[in-house]
Amino acid sequence: MRVERDLLGEKAIPDAVYYGVQTARALENFHISGVSISQYPDLIRALAMVKLAAARANYECQQFPEEVLHGIEGACQEIIDGHLHDQFKVDLIQGGAGTSTNMAANEVIANRALEFMGFTKGQYEHCDPHNHVNCSQSTNDAYPTALHVAIFLLNAKLLSELRKLVKAFREKGKEFSEVIKMGRTQLQDAVPMTLGQEFHAFAESLDNEIYALERIEPVLYEVNMGGTAIGTGLNAPAGYAQSCAGHLAKITGKPIRLAVDLVEATQDTQPFVLFSSALKSLAIKLSKICNDLRLLSSGPRAGLHEINLPAMQPGSSIMPGKVNPVIPEVVNQVCFKAIANDLAVTLAAEAGQLQLNVMEPIIAYCILESQTMFMNAAYTLRRHCIDGITANADMCRKYVEHSIGVVTALNPLLGYDTATDLAAEALKTGKGIVELVRERKLLSEEQIRTVLDAKTMTGTAGH
Repeated sequence: MRVERDLLGEKAIPDAVYYGVQTARALENFHISGVSISQYPDLIRALAMVKLAAARANYECQQFPEEVLHGIEGACQEIIDGHLHDQFKVDLIQGGAGTSTNMAANEVIANRALEFMGFTKGQYEHCDPHNHVNCSQSTNDAYPTALHVAIFLLNAKLLSELRKLVKAFREKGKEFSEVIKMGRTQLQDAVPMTLGQEFHAFAESLDNEIYALERIEPVLYEVNMGGTAIGTGLNAPAGYAQSCAGHLAKITGKPIRLAVDLVEATQDTQPFVLFSSALKSLAIKLSKICNDLRLLSSGPRAGLHEINLPAMQPGSSIMPGKVNPVIPEVVNQVCFKAIANDLAVTLAAEAGQLQLNVMEPIIAYCILESQTMFMNAAYTLRRHCIDGITANADMCRKYVEHSIGVVTALNPLLGYDTATDLAAEALKTGKGIVELVRERKLLSEEQIRTVLDAKTMTGTAGH
């Protein structure tokens, strides 16, 4: 054990761990979600990137000697490379506006830096969590900046999975391009389309969400580093803020820029609100698609049964032979949670008071959770559902042949009233539209073949 001290007094810390006294107190105080920082590696990497940028800026501003810089650089790089993540044990949901997370980073980096410098953990006179690792910083600028970085690091991974999902839908669109089926509006028969068009629309819908997430990401590139406690830059040397932003841009490979008004930026959580709203939009689109997949596969005898989803597991503990659409169902639930998370982000953003919003930990929890769930959901939906979907072409054709909806194509030739009369008689007698047109001698056989051809009605004839 080693003994460390803080405002509240002395505390014994296991000598094997890299965190220190403030992290130890946080571990005692915050048993909330059961989700520790270590479960989000990109947040830990982001914290190390921010501390690395700050160390280099501080060295340029002559705040500490070169050996301290090298120690901090070595520790930060190890963390960026994936080491020591198990030392970040603090619960993501915490009081103190993220101070416990910031101090966990400061302490782990300081103690590993001491080892790089040839000292032992806790010899803080050589590299101190506050005086060196947190030099020229406050939790109020370092923590939100790290959240910005973590979110765009995760966004890259999310976009990659979403692009693969879009590609899978597009491939199914090509595969089903010749399968004619009935389109439906308000759950009623509408007009013919192809199953390929339906799946291509799914792909396009998700592609729009990818575009939205790409377009919204730059709001995260503006940071308040150098604002320290409330944005006034107290305790930060001249030139530090600009230097830190520049180093962070080089480290992350993103065009990080300093906010114009650091006081405003320190109290503002609008970038989180905007990004969370984009995730909510994705949730709405993805959930709608999963609803459609479940409807299209409903049956097999008493539903639409136009497509078959891969059978992943037995569906009932009492009904033999039942197979449920478990993959779209689980993705639906992910979407519900992401929408709920967006509401929590909204409430947390609104709760900011005066020069700081202390609710950023719940914002971090909600956005990082939604991003991670969407990554997993996109992968799961693609691998265990979309890739294995097959079409029931005969069933799709049967619906078209027996549908009254094809009468819509007769409007230009016969007029709306005559077409309506045909639809009513077809519904009453059970006869087909083509049969009635022939009985009444309303169109020639050539006109029937041309106007009432299902493929022509889909707009894909000749393609």
